[in-house]
Amino acid sequence: MPPWGAALALLLAAFALLCLLALRLRRPCRRAVGARTLPGARREDHGEEVDSGGPAGQFSDGREPLPGGCRLICKPSALAQCLLRALRRSAALEPGPRPWLSGPHLQTLCHFVLPVGPGSELAREYLQLADDGLVALDWVVGPVARGRRATNAGGLPAVLLVIPNAWGRLTRNVLGLCLLALERGYYPVIFHRRGHHGCPLVSPRLQPFGDPSDLKEAITYIRFRHPAAPLFAVSEGSGSALLLSYLGECGSSSYVTGAACISPVLRCREWFEAGLPWPYERGFLLHQKVALSRYATALEDTVDTRKLFRSRSLREFEETLFCHTKSFPISWDTYWDHNDPLRDVDEAAVPVLCVCSADDPVCGPPNHVLPTELFHSNPYFFLLLSRHGGHCGFLRQEPLPAWSHEVTLEYFRALTDFFRTEERMKGLSRRRASFLAGRRRWATLPKREVSPSSSLEEIFSWKRSYTR
Repeated sequence: MPPWGAALALLLAAFALLCLLALRLRRPCRRAVGARTLPGARREDHGEEVDSGGPAGQFSDGREPLPGGCRLICKPSALAQCLLRALRRSAALEPGPRPWLSGPHLQTLCHFVLPVGPGSELAREYLQLADDGLVALDWVVGPVARGRRATNAGGLPAVLLVIPNAWGRLTRNVLGLCLLALERGYYPVIFHRRGHHGCPLVSPRLQPFGDPSDLKEAITYIRFRHPAAPLFAVSEGSGSALLLSYLGECGSSSYVTGAACISPVLRCREWFEAGLPWPYERGFLLHQKVALSRYATALEDTVDTRKLFRSRSLREFEETLFCHTKSFPISWDTYWDHNDPLRDVDEAAVPVLCVCSADDPVCGPPNHVLPTELFHSNPYFFLLLSRHGGHCGFLRQEPLPAWSHEVTLEYFRALTDFFRTEERMKGLSRRRASFLAGRRRWATLPKREVSPSSSLEEIFSWKRSYTR
């Protein structure tokens, strides 16, 4: 790790401790105003049921309950029933977090602040894009467990494309998901945007929040390198805007078999305009400023770097970087017309599972930030809503991985089995239809008339000629 990286990690750790202390001190004030929980939830200190008017209360009526207090919200379909059966059998949803891990802020800060553990082996590739820009692909190649299992019947490993958050920080949960996927027989690869996580910024152009053009080229390359392997995709937090934009723009032409979004930001414009709680707003903003400070000279010709690094909110930073450019300035409305991840959501033709938490402190209450009509009307979108988990946390007791990782891989396994069963049934239907059509054609053929004088040898002479 470079010296500035170590200093940044220490600075973020100290900042997180101060934020956690501030949130802890402010917690009684918010609960005195009236904190509410999910239906059926019990207070840990008194053991009594609380009112069902919590932030996720509107999701409880007519939804499918799951172990661990989770609920699956989706449009009824054969795929939904298959996914529901798989989730009900899932052992990852059974155990709840320890009491000291159930707090949403602690789960979130552990996810973003704790350093990435050692042990992962990455093989980096730089992909030159059509405009001469560079993106990075980190293939997770080790450590490989002895009992590695294949993900499909043919024994060919499926490729798992992982998209980190939009701030470019590689979190411990992302690497944990990749290592778990590698153990389960996948071939994980992490996509890094221009200028993120050590990827050089060779041109003064960064990737907007929901522009999937770079991701399209990366997926095309992955498909070229592994043409016969199934491709699954997972996104984390704000990185879900990139994945959803790709699925919407490509539609049925997408190379992805199935996708999952962990704590996605779906209503992105409202999320930027409303702002985050101040500890997270300042932390994410500080991380972006430090990451782009190394490219300040290269960006001077395109943006007002002085105003950029004096930004006091994520919206001001995003607007200065992508809207108030010197070469082609655009309005805030125009920017979101081209970068809203749900702009082409009706064209998506790939199953997408969104794993969200009702106590997410970054995205906000689910009844304000989750478009429930999308999951009720679109058969490709599924929402798994849990009571606890924070933002991208979903932690369990060590050394168990985050339960969202287990659920995501089980979801991909259920998709693989469902599609394999569907193909088998379609093959049987085609063979049955072909057989019935052949019988109908045989019944309409004119019968061969045999003269009484013909002998049995003449009638069956074709058998003798065939067997010679």
